[in-house]
Amino acid sequence: MADVDTFMAGSSRASKIFYAVIRAIVVGASVGYTRTTVIGKHNIPNNGAFLLAPIHRSNIDTPLAAAVTGRRMRFMGKDSIWKFGPIGWVLSALGAFPVTRGSADREALKRCIAVLEAGEPLVLFPEGTRQSGPIVQPLFDGAAYVAVKAGVPIIPVGIGGSERVMKKGGKMIYPRKCVVIVGTPMTASTDATGRVPRSAVKDLTHSLSLELQRLFDEAQVKAGCPNQK
Repeated sequence: MADVDTFMAGSSRASKIFYAVIRAIVVGASVGYTRTTVIGKHNIPNNGAFLLAPIHRSNIDTPLAAAVTGRRMRFMGKDSIWKFGPIGWVLSALGAFPVTRGSADREALKRCIAVLEAGEPLVLFPEGTRQSGPIVQPLFDGAAYVAVKAGVPIIPVGIGGSERVMKKGGKMIYPRKCVVIVGTPMTASTDATGRVPRSAVKDLTHSLSLELQRLFDEAQVKAGCPNQK
């Protein structure tokens, strides 16, 4: 595992300025190229931590998710990349933090919780890897667990049209219209001892799945995608 200093790197003023500049370029280009409309930005908190949980159909989902707020959000990345000092600094400045591929899930979850407890927003795709089609795939409980454990809201995001821009395994990026819809923040509580009841995590995961499907359906319609269900 990368050390704690590397893990929490990127909090300096210089790195935040760097993020703002790169974000403006990458997000601006992605939104402009795909003629993306973002709906529901008012659901994003102006301060404090939250967990953003977008649908995942394309590599372009990452910059489109970053379009929902000018605040820096953090993402997980393979820790081997941080072995190259300058590259690691750049990734940290851009909000990424290292996790070891193949390590215990709980270690990655601990790092996610640490990010949130430091007051920084975190992006987790609850379906895991990129999926295909109009149906939300079974969600991992990790996103709900992290949000409940850190005591932060989880915000569902539907992204319509991104699979037409660059589908899983695709090499070309097409200028197709996308729509991003930010849902209402969702919360669940811990028990009296501060522990995370398994039932609370399961219930939040179930509610998140239903809301993601609703937002995804709406975003697909607004993006002009045919109903493939």
